[in-house]
Amino acid sequence: MATVGETPASPTSRGPSLWSRLNARYQKFLDDLVPYRGGRWGFCICTLLVYIIRIYFLQGWYIVTYALAIYLLSLFIAFLSPKFDPAVEEDTDEDGPSLPTTSNEEFKPFIRRLPEFKFWHSMTRAILIAFICTFFSILNIPVFWPILLIYFIVLFAVTMKKQIMHMIKYKYLPFTHGKRRYQSKDDTSSSSL
Repeated sequence: MATVGETPASPTSRGPSLWSRLNARYQKFLDDLVPYRGGRWGFCICTLLVYIIRIYFLQGWYIVTYALAIYLLSLFIAFLSPKFDPAVEEDTDEDGPSLPTTSNEEFKPFIRRLPEFKFWHSMTRAILIAFICTFFSILNIPVFWPILLIYFIVLFAVTMKKQIMHMIKYKYLPFTHGKRRYQSKDDTSSSSL
């Protein structure tokens, strides 16, 4: 009990709040998942398949599915894009990280605008949110779904064409596996004998 002049201890001063403890546990869970790339992506693909099967059998929620597809497309484009855009660096004469443009330049690794883990996390979260949305009939807006499908296919084709042309113009490949290995002169001479 507080005496005169003392203020009672507030619930927040006793320790971390419930929300911050849940946040810390969730972050620890995510940190523990980092090394398991195959398992994470397997779970994500299975969740997406369950969502697609649910939409197929319910015959509805096409607007939710379209919004999910557009969001996943934007995530995929960010995943394929370099963090430092060479087109912007070409216009400004600043010294900063850039992709090599000739074969004799120093090798610089491809740094993504959206890292793989954040891509997976955002994609999985979006699929789960869309899945939850299918339980609310107010979100089942009637729409002629073939038009949405055609529009998405056109949008996907145009966006990917633009991204591929950017990749060709600035000579980068977002899918590399590890560090380049070069043979020494001794290795090449012995293999030719």
